[in-house]
Amino acid sequence: MSKGSRIGRLVLLLILFVSFGANAKEVIEIKKSDKDMTPILREALENISDLDVNIVFEKGIYHFKPDYAFEKYCFITNHENGLKRIIFPMKGFKSVEIEGNGAEFIFHGQIFPFQFEGCENVSVKNLSIDWDIPFTFQGEVIECNPEEEWRDVKPFTEGFSWELHNGRLEFPNVDGFNYSEMGSTLAFDAKEQRVVHGGFDVFSTPRWIEKRDGGILRFHEKLKNYPPVGSILHSKGGKEENRYAPAFQVISSKNTRFENIVVHSALGMGFLFERSENAVISKCGIYLREGSNRVVTTIADATHFCNCKGDILIEDCRFENMLDDGTNVHGTYVQVDKVMDSHTVRVGLKHGQQLGFEFAGKDDVIWFVHKPSVKRASENTVTAVSVVNDQYIELTFKDQLPGNLTPGDLLENKTWNPTFTMRGCKIRDHRARNIVLKTPLKIVIENNNFSSMMSSILFRGESYYWFESGAVEDVLIRNNHFEYCAYSGSEHAVMYITPRLGAEFNQDEYYDRNIRFENNTIKNFDNRIVWADRVDGLIIKGNQITKTNDAKPLHPKAPLFEFDNCRDVQVIDNVYKGDQKNAIVADEATKKSLIVEKNMGF
Repeated sequence: MSKGSRIGRLVLLLILFVSFGANAKEVIEIKKSDKDMTPILREALENISDLDVNIVFEKGIYHFKPDYAFEKYCFITNHENGLKRIIFPMKGFKSVEIEGNGAEFIFHGQIFPFQFEGCENVSVKNLSIDWDIPFTFQGEVIECNPEEEWRDVKPFTEGFSWELHNGRLEFPNVDGFNYSEMGSTLAFDAKEQRVVHGGFDVFSTPRWIEKRDGGILRFHEKLKNYPPVGSILHSKGGKEENRYAPAFQVISSKNTRFENIVVHSALGMGFLFERSENAVISKCGIYLREGSNRVVTTIADATHFCNCKGDILIEDCRFENMLDDGTNVHGTYVQVDKVMDSHTVRVGLKHGQQLGFEFAGKDDVIWFVHKPSVKRASENTVTAVSVVNDQYIELTFKDQLPGNLTPGDLLENKTWNPTFTMRGCKIRDHRARNIVLKTPLKIVIENNNFSSMMSSILFRGESYYWFESGAVEDVLIRNNHFEYCAYSGSEHAVMYITPRLGAEFNQDEYYDRNIRFENNTIKNFDNRIVWADRVDGLIIKGNQITKTNDAKPLHPKAPLFEFDNCRDVQVIDNVYKGDQKNAIVADEATKKSLIVEKNMGF
């Protein structure tokens, strides 16, 4: 490096060492620059000599490109595993503080912004994240012809990148990368910048695409549901290639706090936590820039917690325009592959986006689940873990394995389950559910504002496909405001409780239990409020429900409340205003212990 460039680098990057006895920290101060910050930041991180570090950014705009980023192979749950280019590869620190001071980070290309692995006491504050070019395609629907099986779309060009080549649309056309197909596609209301009323997910694979006059593209494709004319059609590519990485991944870490962080765009989820303990997301946002022509922020969930423990708190946050849930809190089922001996069993991770996930460690307590029952049965403590490969793991236990353990049974990690609290948040204008809950420990959802395309609140443990565990046992949902919920074309409810179990499991057995839905305000255009399946203990009390006329009902014959194979359900002291012809539907099993009293309007 020349003397001049070395001096220039020192102007951009000032590394200060400060010592205050036992609280010594290495402080890195980053100055704003118009240059690619990736190599500058990498040099700073590689020269850190302390396990306690404070990185401070001057307020300004920082651009990051992938060319000189740190690279390694990453296992990232609910994303694609593979080689990733990481800007902040933070590993093994006793404490990490990143102070943004209002800095804006603009990323280009396939980049994994933040990874905290094996860290303690992580704090990230006061910065925003965006991409110069999103990895998506958008276009205004000009005309549709279902008889001739085509739709005309005028693509967005400002801020987007695509190319038509041999009758095929190539996007995002960034650094030589393109998706192999249009893939997941959804229509958005142009004015509201949210999924259209009654919208359906479509997996798009046009036979061919032709260029028409006026910059119009004609997509030749038979669809079951064509998008409304005037809507914004959005595509994000195929399932196995459209979740590169989250904005923030916290893995095998503890005591993490994110505050005043805004994510305008990400190539996967916003905040992803795996096998981590204690987390706070406070005053953070996932939403579009003011005046943006985009309709999507994160490609997947705003927040996601997989096999975490301790206390999780999300407070005073705003999540909008994601292509999946506001949050998903769950554990992981693994399936028994082979009983090796009286103390050792080989298990397999069953979903492709779980491969490489650390299901269990030494001293973890594990529940055994024996088909056909999905109930948690006996417990045992892990004494050794041997990883066979990214799919299979051998677990050795302190005590003898259950004599009836057979291939196809499930294991669930008891140790790694969190308490979860969400309060003071606003979640709206996105695909899928506001919150998905699957942890047996205490859950409190209070004082939030929710609006959802699908069910606002979903309880769904799964013994197949995603294999997400977590039958709930203690849930309080109170003092929330629900408005304009379940506007997907598929049938949902404001709160939907519906375990999804494999064919080899008992479909009549209770799964979730002890859920209280109290003192909430609900204003909705459609009928379904609570739809519950296989719940033991459900109280619906003191809710104010108003039928609105601001949108067309999608399922006008559906009941307000429907209960299938439930026990100890109470519907008490609720007030309903509006027309309804079918208030409560319950099967014979539910009726045996169903209490309905002191309600008004139904």
